Amino acid sequence: MRLADFILRDMERILAQWEAFAVTLLPAAANMDSLALRDHARPLLEAMAADLSTPQTRRAQSQKAKGRAPQVADAPHTAAQTHAILRARSGFDIIQLVAEYRALRASVLQLWMDGGAPEAPHVDDIIRFNEAIDQAIAESIRSFSAEVERERNLFLGMLGHDMRSPLQTLHATASLLARMNAGEGVAVAANRLIRTGARMQALLDDLSDFNRTELGLGIRIAPTGIDLAAVFADETDQLRAAHPDCQIVLEAPTSLPGVWDGPRLQQVLANLVVNAIRYGAHDMPVRVVMTGDQTQVRFEVRNAGPAIEPALLPRIFDPLQRGPEAGARKGFNLGLGLYIAREIAAAHGGTIDVRSDAQETVFTVSLPRQAVTQRALQ
Repeated sequence: MRLADFILRDMERILAQWEAFAVTLLPAAANMDSLALRDHARPLLEAMAADLSTPQTRRAQSQKAKGRAPQVADAPHTAAQTHAILRARSGFDIIQLVAEYRALRASVLQLWMDGGAPEAPHVDDIIRFNEAIDQAIAESIRSFSAEVERERNLFLGMLGHDMRSPLQTLHATASLLARMNAGEGVAVAANRLIRTGARMQALLDDLSDFNRTELGLGIRIAPTGIDLAAVFADETDQLRAAHPDCQIVLEAPTSLPGVWDGPRLQQVLANLVVNAIRYGAHDMPVRVVMTGDQTQVRFEVRNAGPAIEPALLPRIFDPLQRGPEAGARKGFNLGLGLYIAREIAAAHGGTIDVRSDAQETVFTVSLPRQAVTQRALQ
């Protein structure tokens, strides 16, 4: 008996073995009924049987063995993809998901050999069944990973939303304590709470921005007419107050007018300057150099100190990247500062680049005089 015919004839026995294995995948399977344990197994096996019965070219065989079978028209999700999404939502991990397919492969072939295969089973059936299993695994892993990523982003979004209210309460209470004139001890403690709350708020803002970009929404900007030189002078003063032991020098023309989101560009400057303070030479100044012409402005953040490793440069703007000495430095960060700086520059229609050698490290941001409005409206 050919394998496709055997799968359709003995479907119930195969499903029973699938269920018997799935119930061992704890803790996710602990409270699942038979229907949930067999989720999409029948249409998955029916699709494999149909595939085994369909003529196949060498190219199609090669593509399927690599997990690249063409998507069926008008079918946004295959049975394998839907199965993976539901398993992710049920709390299975990716190892358990793949284990289901390994067990299915073994049980189908063993049952076929024991009860339905001829003395000389068709080798092509075995090859094509393995290809079909590999294709299903590839589809499942892609969909499982995408679902896990989606749920993670939704969790981050909810976390960011829910944390804002208690943080605002903390800040308001600490500010009230600072104004009560209840003694130096209370004032010092209140100011410490204010600084800690501000740091937590900055981390939360980074997390929210990262979450928006991961959901494909991009960084939201609201461009207005501003003088970027004045905006950066104000931000530089705030950075000096926050880092009194560091020398921060601003070199800027008298005025740099344009249409940008001022607070967002202050965020870019702050991220780049704090990064320079964290990784640069502590006895040398961090320099912010601003220039511009009729169509574009540019600002650079320069610091002396150890060069960035060449292997790190191509991925330095990737999210969740932190320098090798980040854990030993004072303060805490999520490794999102440079990534968010790049996304803010991109939202304005600009770019950000970096170069680094033994003399200095330079981050350069280039912006058009007027932000790109279609990104601004997101």
